[in-house]
Amino acid sequence: MKNRSWAFLAGGLLVALLLAGVVSNYASSHPDGLDSSLLKGCTVDADDNIVGGSCPAQQARDHELADSPLADYGVRGVRNSFVSTGLSGVLGVLVTFAIGAGGFWLLRRRGGTPTGADAATPTEGDPATSSDIRRRADAAS
Repeated sequence: MKNRSWAFLAGGLLVALLLAGVVSNYASSHPDGLDSSLLKGCTVDADDNIVGGSCPAQQARDHELADSPLADYGVRGVRNSFVSTGLSGVLGVLVTFAIGAGGFWLLRRRGGTPTGADAATPTEGDPATSSDIRRRADAAS
Protein backbone atom coordinates (compact mmCIF):
# COMPACT_ATOMS: atom_id res chain seq x y z
CA MET A 1 0.00 0.00 0.00
CA LYS A 2 1.28 3.46 -0.82
CA ASN A 3 2.35 5.87 1.93
CA ARG A 4 -0.52 8.17 0.99
CA SER A 5 -3.04 5.36 1.51
CA TRP A 6 -1.54 4.53 4.91
CA ALA A 7 -1.76 8.19 5.94
CA PHE A 8 -5.42 8.34 4.88
CA LEU A 9 -6.20 5.11 6.73
CA ALA A 10 -4.36 6.25 9.88
CA GLY A 11 -6.09 9.64 9.75
CA GLY A 12 -9.52 8.02 9.44
CA LEU A 13 -8.77 5.68 12.33
CA LEU A 14 -7.58 8.60 14.45
CA VAL A 15 -10.77 10.58 13.75
CA ALA A 16 -12.94 7.54 14.57
CA LEU A 17 -11.05 6.98 17.83
CA LEU A 18 -11.40 10.65 18.78
CA LEU A 19 -15.14 10.62 18.07
CA ALA A 20 -15.67 7.37 19.94
CA GLY A 21 -13.46 8.27 22.88
CA VAL A 22 -14.47 11.87 23.51
CA VAL A 23 -17.46 13.05 21.50
CA SER A 24 -19.57 9.98 22.34
CA ASN A 25 -19.78 11.24 25.94
CA TYR A 26 -21.79 14.24 24.75
CA ALA A 27 -24.40 12.22 22.85
CA SER A 28 -28.03 12.22 23.96
CA SER A 29 -28.91 9.92 26.82
CA HIS A 30 -32.18 9.12 24.95
CA PRO A 31 -30.93 8.58 21.40
CA ASP A 32 -33.56 6.40 19.76
CA GLY A 33 -37.27 6.69 19.27
CA LEU A 34 -37.87 3.01 20.03
CA ASP A 35 -37.68 3.56 23.78
CA SER A 36 -40.02 6.54 23.66
CA SER A 37 -42.52 4.75 21.41
CA LEU A 38 -42.57 1.78 23.79
CA LEU A 39 -43.52 4.14 26.61
CA LYS A 40 -46.65 5.43 24.83
CA GLY A 41 -49.59 4.85 27.13
CA CYS A 42 -47.53 4.81 30.33
CA THR A 43 -46.82 7.48 32.87
CA VAL A 44 -43.13 7.83 33.75
CA ASP A 45 -41.31 9.79 36.44
CA ALA A 46 -38.16 11.91 36.06
CA ASP A 47 -35.96 8.80 36.20
CA ASP A 48 -37.91 7.08 33.38
CA ASN A 49 -39.51 4.58 35.76
CA ILE A 50 -43.01 3.49 34.81
CA VAL A 51 -45.46 4.61 37.50
CA GLY A 52 -48.79 3.98 35.77
CA GLY A 53 -50.69 3.15 32.62
CA SER A 54 -50.24 0.33 30.16
CA CYS A 55 -47.52 0.14 27.48
CA PRO A 56 -45.24 -2.39 25.75
CA ALA A 57 -42.24 -1.25 27.85
CA GLN A 58 -43.75 -3.02 30.87
CA GLN A 59 -42.91 -6.34 29.20
CA ALA A 60 -39.22 -5.40 28.82
CA ARG A 61 -36.55 -7.56 30.41
CA ASP A 62 -32.76 -7.54 30.45
CA HIS A 63 -30.89 -8.69 27.39
CA GLU A 64 -28.94 -11.97 27.58
CA LEU A 65 -25.67 -10.02 27.36
CA ALA A 66 -26.66 -7.32 29.87
CA ASP A 67 -23.81 -8.37 32.17
CA SER A 68 -21.14 -8.42 29.43
CA PRO A 69 -17.99 -6.28 29.82
CA LEU A 70 -19.18 -3.61 27.33
CA ALA A 71 -22.91 -3.49 28.17
CA ASP A 72 -24.78 -0.15 28.33
CA TYR A 73 -22.13 1.83 26.41
CA GLY A 74 -19.55 1.48 29.14
CA VAL A 75 -16.80 -0.77 30.46
CA ARG A 76 -17.71 -2.81 33.53
CA GLY A 77 -15.43 -2.07 36.46
CA VAL A 78 -14.55 1.50 35.43
CA ARG A 79 -16.23 3.85 37.91
CA ASN A 80 -15.75 7.13 36.04
CA SER A 81 -18.63 7.24 33.52
CA PHE A 82 -16.78 9.62 31.14
CA VAL A 83 -13.77 7.27 30.94
CA SER A 84 -15.99 4.18 30.81
CA THR A 85 -18.04 5.45 27.86
CA GLY A 86 -14.96 6.69 26.00
CA LEU A 87 -13.05 3.46 26.56
CA SER A 88 -16.04 1.45 25.38
CA GLY A 89 -16.17 3.50 22.17
CA VAL A 90 -12.43 3.18 21.56
CA LEU A 91 -12.55 -0.59 22.09
CA GLY A 92 -15.51 -0.84 19.70
CA VAL A 93 -13.66 1.11 16.99
CA LEU A 94 -10.51 -1.00 17.41
CA VAL A 95 -12.41 -4.30 17.26
CA THR A 96 -14.37 -3.15 14.20
CA PHE A 97 -11.17 -1.96 12.51
CA ALA A 98 -9.40 -5.24 13.28
CA ILE A 99 -12.25 -7.32 11.86
CA GLY A 100 -12.45 -5.14 8.74
CA ALA A 101 -8.68 -5.15 8.19
CA GLY A 102 -8.59 -8.91 8.67
CA GLY A 103 -11.38 -9.38 6.15
CA PHE A 104 -9.65 -7.20 3.56
CA TRP A 105 -6.37 -8.99 4.21
CA LEU A 106 -8.04 -12.37 3.60
CA LEU A 107 -9.70 -11.12 0.40
CA ARG A 108 -6.42 -9.72 -0.85
CA ARG A 109 -4.57 -12.97 -0.14
CA ARG A 110 -7.31 -14.96 -1.80
CA GLY A 111 -6.99 -12.94 -5.02
CA GLY A 112 -3.38 -14.04 -5.47
CA THR A 113 -1.30 -13.35 -8.54
CA PRO A 114 -2.42 -14.08 -12.10
CA THR A 115 -1.20 -17.37 -13.55
CA GLY A 116 -1.46 -19.18 -16.87
CA ALA A 117 -3.60 -17.42 -19.49
CA ASP A 118 -4.29 -14.45 -17.19
CA ALA A 119 -0.59 -13.66 -16.93
CA ALA A 120 -0.08 -13.91 -20.71
CA THR A 121 -2.95 -11.57 -21.61
CA PRO A 122 -1.95 -7.91 -21.37
CA THR A 123 -4.51 -5.64 -19.79
CA GLU A 124 -5.62 -2.34 -21.23
CA GLY A 125 -2.94 0.29 -20.82
CA ASP A 126 -0.09 -2.25 -20.38
CA PRO A 127 2.70 -1.88 -22.92
CA ALA A 128 2.63 -4.68 -25.48
CA THR A 129 5.66 -6.97 -25.66
CA SER A 130 7.30 -7.94 -28.93
CA SER A 131 5.74 -11.43 -28.75
CA ASP A 132 2.27 -9.80 -28.37
CA ILE A 133 2.86 -7.65 -31.46
CA ARG A 134 3.99 -10.70 -33.52
CA ARG A 135 1.00 -12.73 -32.35
CA ARG A 136 -1.42 -9.95 -33.29
CA ALA A 137 0.21 -9.53 -36.68
CA ASP A 138 -0.02 -13.28 -37.38
CA ALA A 139 -3.68 -13.32 -36.33
CA ALA A 140 -4.51 -10.37 -38.58
CA SER A 141 -3.03 -11.99 -41.72
